[in-house]
Amino acid sequence: MKKMYFTITGTKHYHGQDFLKKGMTVRLEKEPDNAYDKEAIKVLLKGLDKIGYVANSPYTTLGESFSAGRLYDKIGKVAEGKILYVVAEGALCCVTKKRMK
Repeated sequence: MKKMYFTITGTKHYHGQDFLKKGMTVRLEKEPDNAYDKEAIKVLLKGLDKIGYVANSPYTTLGESFSAGRLYDKIGKVAEGKILYVVAEGALCCVTKKRMK
């Protein structure tokens, strides 16, 4: 599987990002009923539920990250990722499982 990177953004609207650490596993879930973005992908962390979204703007993606729109058709309804780096602008992650049951 070719590596697919994504950025977690919007954490300030939930729990912040001070607790995010390299190596943490996150769950990606498509949110097709999102009123603002039909390609929204929410990011969840076990025990906290939603912590943010996959960035969907060239202004909010980090490095070689895929936007949610580019990632949307490459993953299943639910996927898994791992946090690689946490910086002030967000957390850079890599998709580890494209489809989960």
